Amino acid sequence: MSAGVEPVGPALPAARPLTAPPAFHVLAKPSGPICNLDCSYCFFLEKEALYPGDRFRMPDDVLATYIRQVVESQLAPEVTIAWQGGEPTLMGVDFFRRAVAYAEECAAGRQLHHTIQTNGTLLTDEWCEFLREKQFLVGISIDGPERVHDVYRVDKQARPTYARVRAGLDRLVDAGVDWNILCTVHHANQDVPLEVYRHFRDDLGADFIQFIPIVERVDEGRVELTDRSVDSRAWGEFLSAVFDEWVRRDVGRVFVQTFDAALASWYGTAPALCVFGETCGNAVALEHNGDLYSCDHFVDPEHLLGNITQTHMVELLAAKPQRDFGNAKRDTLPRQCRECPVLFACRGECPKNRVLTTADGEFGLNHLCAGYLHFFTHVDGLMRVMADSLRSGGTADAVMRVLASAGRNDPCPCGSGRKAKQCHG
Repeated sequence: MSAGVEPVGPALPAARPLTAPPAFHVLAKPSGPICNLDCSYCFFLEKEALYPGDRFRMPDDVLATYIRQVVESQLAPEVTIAWQGGEPTLMGVDFFRRAVAYAEECAAGRQLHHTIQTNGTLLTDEWCEFLREKQFLVGISIDGPERVHDVYRVDKQARPTYARVRAGLDRLVDAGVDWNILCTVHHANQDVPLEVYRHFRDDLGADFIQFIPIVERVDEGRVELTDRSVDSRAWGEFLSAVFDEWVRRDVGRVFVQTFDAALASWYGTAPALCVFGETCGNAVALEHNGDLYSCDHFVDPEHLLGNITQTHMVELLAAKPQRDFGNAKRDTLPRQCRECPVLFACRGECPKNRVLTTADGEFGLNHLCAGYLHFFTHVDGLMRVMADSLRSGGTADAVMRVLASAGRNDPCPCGSGRKAKQCHG
């Protein structure tokens, strides 16, 4: 391959395993958990202990192996190559130039999509020129306006980082790079949802936003959560408040990942967001040395599937340990979840957050259960309006016209039973 580097490890099996998913997502971590920041809630920094004494830099033979395997493993015509960390930009621009060159050699007619998640603080004009030229989608990690972002997102000297993140984002915007926002929701910003959302929409000009709840254990083996973790009810109220703003004026203009996933469930299709899937197991994490883990949230010895330099990743995805891991999401749901009216949309959410015991003593209830029950119940009426519009050949943004046409004293179209002027009017 390019630069005289050849991939190592096994070739794609001549006969594809019957249990191999036709397409899957790999989140590659070329610098492992190494990062130039020290965010208080980051769960991945501690993963450095898995590889004591390691330099945490993906060598080119592993890079070439990863690119070849992930491209040739997909049966879909489009392939996403995704990078995260730690902080992946610590690898330098030239590493990613080689990665793209390898991918283009392997593409064989497939359409490639390159994504990278970054804190934005190391972005330079050179970086932005490369990202624009190769059409990367760049996720920027930012938790809201400066006063809430800087509570937990600090550097190694405990200094605030908002100004540096904003400078990196401004460079991306000026260079014409596609970008979106990843915002974690935690104790510091859970009570100001509209301040956070409006900052992204109005101040930063974001048109795609991901909200990720922070559910952080005090210790890996204990159920107790840190005081940084988002409160369950607050999480539901956060999403509901943003939804109420969004559904009146931003449908079709601003895309919020959780709302897109919910609409898919009401429409009757599988949501693209894995936490709301009935099963999981098709989104794995790749470490810098080629170790493949069941999930980004389960990078631990128990969930190490193998190494791609020794076993092809399509075989690791197809193997019984990973299939069992994915099916357990559905099979271990407590009865309270199985009988819940919003199960079709929630599916018990991410297994990593199932740390509670139900009222009848069954372990496995999600910490965010109360929040999701509140949110999915809250949006039910208007999700039905949007789904019905899609089924009739219309668009989801028809819901804004429905809301705008309701008289002030008419019942709100959301089905709350309140007058429109007291609800979504």
